[in-house]
Amino acid sequence: MVTFVLFFLQYSQGYAQQFQRVSNADDLFSVGGGARAMGMGGAQVALVGDVTAAFWNPAGLSRLTHREIAYMHSERFGGIVAYDYGAFAMPLRGENDVFAVTFFRQGVDGIKNTLNAWDRERDRPRTNPEDYITEFSAADMALLLSYGTQYNAYLSWGTSVKVVYSRLGPFADGLGYSVDLGGQYRRNQFKLGVTVHNVTTLMKLWTVNEAELEPLRDFFSDEELNASFPAGQNEYSPPSVRAGVGYTTRIQDFSVTGAFDLVIHGENRRTYYINAGPLSFQPHLGTEVAYRNAVMIRLGITDVFTDASSRLYASPTLGAGLNLGGIVLDYAFSSFAGANSNLGYTHRIAAKVAF
Repeated sequence: MVTFVLFFLQYSQGYAQQFQRVSNADDLFSVGGGARAMGMGGAQVALVGDVTAAFWNPAGLSRLTHREIAYMHSERFGGIVAYDYGAFAMPLRGENDVFAVTFFRQGVDGIKNTLNAWDRERDRPRTNPEDYITEFSAADMALLLSYGTQYNAYLSWGTSVKVVYSRLGPFADGLGYSVDLGGQYRRNQFKLGVTVHNVTTLMKLWTVNEAELEPLRDFFSDEELNASFPAGQNEYSPPSVRAGVGYTTRIQDFSVTGAFDLVIHGENRRTYYINAGPLSFQPHLGTEVAYRNAVMIRLGITDVFTDASSRLYASPTLGAGLNLGGIVLDYAFSSFAGANSNLGYTHRIAAKVAF
C-alpha cells in the first residue's frame, strides 16, 4: 500500500509539471473544517465520524445516524483573513448511506480600489478622488458534494466532488474541480483512515478582465501583470495523501483518544521538515480527553517545518468542546505559522447540531 501511494504521488508530480503552472490551487482547504480538528492538530482522518468528515475523510460520513448541520468561523492575520465553513449531512434511505453538502469561503473583504481615482490623462489625482474609490473582495470558495457508505462491519468508504471558485474583485476569477476518495477501518478502540485528496489533480482555469487592468499598465509592465494575473493559464495541485491512526481508551467516566496523521504532498514543498525527492511529509499529532462525552479538552501539534537556517518550528494547538446533547460547541486556538511566528493567532469557533 505504501509503495503504491509513493508511486502514485511521484507519477502525479511529473504529470502536473507538463502543464503551465503547478501551485497550491487548493490552499483554501489548508484550514479544514471544524474546531475539533484544529484543537487536535489536524489529526482527524481516522477519527472523524460526523458532518465534517466530508472534508477530512468522506468515509466517516457513514457513521451518521441523524441529520447534522455545522458552522465554523475563523480569522487569521489579526482578523484580516476571514474563513467560514458550513456543512449539512443526512442519512439516505438504506443502510449507512449518507450524503453531505459543504461550503468553504476564505477571503479578504473591503479592499480599497483606488485605480480610477487617478486621472490618467492629466497624470494626477482627480479633484474628488473619494467618489472614484470602490471596495472589492479577494476570496476563494468551494462546494463539496459528498457520499459515504459502510462496506462491512469494519470498513467504510466515501468520496467528495469539489468545485473551487476564486475571485480577485473585478480583475480576475478562476474555476476548478477535483475529487477526493477516502476509507476507514474501525475495530474496537483502534481506527485507521486514509484519504486521497485531488485524485484527478485539482485544475483551475483563470480568466482576466483586461478592461479593469488597463489603469495598472501606467504603473506595471505587461510581464509583471501577467505574473500576478495569469490570463488563460491553468493552475494544478497534484494529489496528496492523508493517512492516520487513532486509538481510544476508557478510564471510568473519562475517555482518552490519541491520533496521528501523516500528509504526503507531491508538490516539492521544501519547507516541510521531512522531504524525499519531490515528496514532502507533514505530521499532525493530537489527543482528546473527554468526561462522560460532555466536556472535552484537546491538545495537538501541527505545521512542523524548517526555515532557511534549518531551524525546526511547530504550532501547538489547544481546544475545548461542550456536548449539550443535540448541540456541540467547539473552540480551538493556534499560532498561525509556528510558535515564534509574528503572523498572529488563529481562533476557531464552531457549532454542530444533530436532529
